[in-house]
Amino acid sequence: MAKYEKDQVLKGKVTGIQPFGAFIALDDETQGLVHISEISHDYVKDVNEYVQVGQEVEVKILDVDEASKKIKLSMKATQEAPKREKSAKPARRGAPRRNEASNFKQEEAPGFTVLKDKLEDWIKNTNFKK
Repeated sequence: MAKYEKDQVLKGKVTGIQPFGAFIALDDETQGLVHISEISHDYVKDVNEYVQVGQEVEVKILDVDEASKKIKLSMKATQEAPKREKSAKPARRGAPRRNEASNFKQEEAPGFTVLKDKLEDWIKNTNFKK
């Protein structure tokens, strides 16, 4: 494991596939894991759609943990990130919008008009002590 260092780019062979990623043999004795989030810049739902057992892939070493003897690998770190298209929707700037619903007039439901009238009377008749 001492011969492998962080940020090193090398080729390896896929030896196993799990729902969480792919195991890559770097040599006869050393193996690492490419987590599903490190397979592609695209959303990966199924690892099998991107790699197959026996396939040779290029990987970058993200981390070498000597204590646990684990190597974290990335395939997407060896690929150029896709350019993101700008959103067709312009970014909002300035003051936030007022609630347009407050300006909307609608006929009041019959039950609420009675409540509204009663509420005004209740407010007038309450004894507020200051």
